[in-house]
Amino acid sequence: MVGHLDTRTGPAVFAGLSTLKPGGLVEALRADGRTAVYTVDAVRQYEKARFPSQEVYGARKRPELRLITCGGVYDRQSGGYQSNVVVFAHLTRTTDPAHRV
Repeated sequence: MVGHLDTRTGPAVFAGLSTLKPGGLVEALRADGRTAVYTVDAVRQYEKARFPSQEVYGARKRPELRLITCGGVYDRQSGGYQSNVVVFAHLTRTTDPAHRV
């Protein structure tokens, strides 16, 4: 999932992404009404010029989630951030609608 860090008017959906810690939980509501619960494995920052596409997008042997936003220093000249923050997480469980976490 990719989301904005901020906008011209303030924080956006992934404003707090870089504050997640290994062991933390991320919940995602699925289309079937169940909630997928992911455990954070790592939070890393990469320069956009050295973004490790294979590490982030490559195939895995288990269900995993990547949350991606901008990070690092904001470059006014280019109008964007110089880095990306990536949260690496793996599926821990799913819950049915009657038993939400």
